[in-house]
Amino acid sequence: MSVIYIGADHAGFDLKEKVVAKLKESGHEVEDLTPAPIDLDDDYPAVAKKVAQAVLANDAKGILLCGSGNGICAAANKIKGIRAALGYNTQAAKWAREHLDANILCLAGRVLSPDYAQVIVKDWLATPFSNEERHTRRIEQLKKMED
Repeated sequence: MSVIYIGADHAGFDLKEKVVAKLKESGHEVEDLTPAPIDLDDDYPAVAKKVAQAVLANDAKGILLCGSGNGICAAANKIKGIRAALGYNTQAAKWAREHLDANILCLAGRVLSPDYAQVIVKDWLATPFSNEERHTRRIEQLKKMED
């Protein structure tokens, strides 16, 4: 297993702690890039950039958390090569891997229960990219949009 990079702002911090513990319990190597100590006035773009850069540099996967998951997802997607997706439920997370080959999963720290977040993460990590032509074609279109 490769390293999973994870990071959160203050609104995703508590859920991130639970996700990290469960990932480690399941045998995953996790590198937490969340700034310490937690700052209630922090801004999610900085941690999104840090995790996104680590994911790209190591051809790895990442998990990001903020209050809604939306802000940190938008920030991560500003980094060329990142395909971050909001994991608002298990099906969305599976499709993010199958259809988008998402390399970052974004979670809503103020919305998801720890138990359901664990299931979403587990399903996302277990789901491979489909390699179907239509999905590969669409990812190539996204890459061209980055240029």
